[in-house]
Amino acid sequence: MAVRIDQDEFVVTITIDRERKLNALDYPTIDALLASLDRVEADDSVRAVILTGAGRRAFSAGADIPSLAGSVAGGPERALREIVRRGHTLTRRIEEFPKPVIVAVNGLAYGGGCEITEAAPLAIAAEHATFAKPEISLGFPPPFGGSQRLPRHVGRKRALEMILTGDPVAATRAEQTGLVNAVVPADELLDAARHLARRITRHAPTAVAACLRAVTRGVNLPIDEGLAFEAACFAATVPTEGVRIGLRRFLDRTTEVR
Repeated sequence: MAVRIDQDEFVVTITIDRERKLNALDYPTIDALLASLDRVEADDSVRAVILTGAGRRAFSAGADIPSLAGSVAGGPERALREIVRRGHTLTRRIEEFPKPVIVAVNGLAYGGGCEITEAAPLAIAAEHATFAKPEISLGFPPPFGGSQRLPRHVGRKRALEMILTGDPVAATRAEQTGLVNAVVPADELLDAARHLARRITRHAPTAVAACLRAVTRGVNLPIDEGLAFEAACFAATVPTEGVRIGLRRFLDRTTEVR
């Protein structure tokens, strides 16, 4: 299997399991990741997702080059259908997933691996992890959304430096520019990701989903439209059990203090 799924209480870990290929994203692997996310979304016992790669060398080296080359040889229409649409579908799925996705970058994250990191709402990197946009060396721009998301994370000039040179960036630099939330020793990576997941899953799933929707959609809207969308997300949570429990817990605690 190209993708492995493991569950520990409320948290599922999805592992890209092609270690000998540096966890490269061939088409069956992308399709398996999409199927895994469908399965996880439908499982109410799952409240957070960790996405990582097998081994210590790579989170993902990006698109599987032999698969990509075959699609390119078939011309623009085939390349768009098999590469771009599939890649956009995966990264949009991760970006808009209703449960928090934490990418645990356990090694190099190149090309599509970097674009998955950009799409995920949260990311933690091992100290030895590196990030790169090597697509330019193949003669084309990033095809999985990287030309659009990376500037939104790190700024236009930093993004263009990565995209136009293809040079790798260290994990510490990725943290400084906002591409990842934190950098930790490799042996602590999955524990750090699980700890972050537990900090999130202590809150009501409806509230978590609403926050994800509000930020993911709102960040690309003008401020007035973003505020209107925030209001709609808030209104949707008002009748939920999570709000009733949260308010009651706060009020009870306030009464005890008095």
